[in-house]
Amino acid sequence: MMRYDRGLSLDDLPDSPYARQLRAGIPWLTLQPELETEFRRAHLDDTLISIRTNLCLAIAIALGFGALETMVLGASWSRLPSLIHILLIVPVLLIVLAASFSPKRHRIYRPLMLCAATIFGLSQVAIQLIASSGGVAFLFPGLLLATLYVYFLAGLIFYHALIANTIVLVSYFAGAIALKVSCPECPYDAFAFIAVNLIGAAAVYMHERTSRMRFLEAGLLHEMVARDGLTGIQNRRTFDQHMQRIWQMAVREGKPVAVLLADIDCFKNFNDRYGHQAGDECLRAVATALSQCARRPLDLVARYGGEEFAVVLYDATQDYVADVVTRIQRSIFDLGIPHEASTVAPRLTISIGAACIKPTAARTPEGLIQLADEALYSAKEQGRNRVVVMESEYLALKTGRFERRAPKVLT
Repeated sequence: MMRYDRGLSLDDLPDSPYARQLRAGIPWLTLQPELETEFRRAHLDDTLISIRTNLCLAIAIALGFGALETMVLGASWSRLPSLIHILLIVPVLLIVLAASFSPKRHRIYRPLMLCAATIFGLSQVAIQLIASSGGVAFLFPGLLLATLYVYFLAGLIFYHALIANTIVLVSYFAGAIALKVSCPECPYDAFAFIAVNLIGAAAVYMHERTSRMRFLEAGLLHEMVARDGLTGIQNRRTFDQHMQRIWQMAVREGKPVAVLLADIDCFKNFNDRYGHQAGDECLRAVATALSQCARRPLDLVARYGGEEFAVVLYDATQDYVADVVTRIQRSIFDLGIPHEASTVAPRLTISIGAACIKPTAARTPEGLIQLADEALYSAKEQGRNRVVVMESEYLALKTGRFERRAPKVLT
């Protein structure tokens, strides 16, 4: 785990969802919605092989218990526990195992496993109560093993495991009272059952808290590596990776994506007039202003190259794109950076090319970037310090071939 010492505090970390979550902490073992989704997905991917192995182990153990119960219980009515193992528990576990191989496993595995864990535990409760009613008490360890399995081996997050085992615990006591189960071992068994739940819950809580902290720290470390050294925002490599990821997500969810390319007007003249150190300060100021204008979790601001910046907007409606563009123009104006060498205005200005489309599996993100580049070219060609938005032009776009197009201008 990363340790923030030697004078480095959480307040010194760059502004990002990971840093904000680390500052806020995780007292209730939950993250912000977008980070929570990302954590659960990553956690399932990291533990998938172990989960499948543990499911196979659980199936083998259930079959083993079923066979042993047939052998040791004897009387025909007492073979019901073995039938529960073989005809209920094993098929349920097989269904969950099959779901772990599904392309939709990130959405279906944990809800399905939560149901399966509850059925698994309730089945063990039924077996124990049936056996106890017949004067057989030695099947109780099976219930404890099921509890430990749900906590540690099923791949459930803490709250799901706690819900399943709480239902099982309450059902055990309710069933014992309803059936008036009474035996010398009952108080001891009940205390052991409660103790196992408390120990399991405490251990899983601490383990998951550590896992979540490591996830946030790894994400933060990745972000710090992925940042541009001069401006502190994301670099070109991160932009390319984000575009690929966001494109696939938009195709699955049917959401529009927008790319804004912003270029500082007459920046070479700025450097020649004020010097490269002032130019660096200018780039940092513009980067900070852009970062403040697109702050949704899946939005991204990156340095695209030189004096050019890129903004990626997910689920980008026309109103949202217009709002972001307006905020960017206002923010740059409010910087009030003098630019006497500009051919556009006496203060710093930018030109913006925006492209907004709904991705399809048949196209690639490179076409969207190209369209934004063409829109930026049109903005410069028309005198700079303006915004050009292109949308319908994407349908006729041939990726890799730059074309001049009739733009939609936002001044």
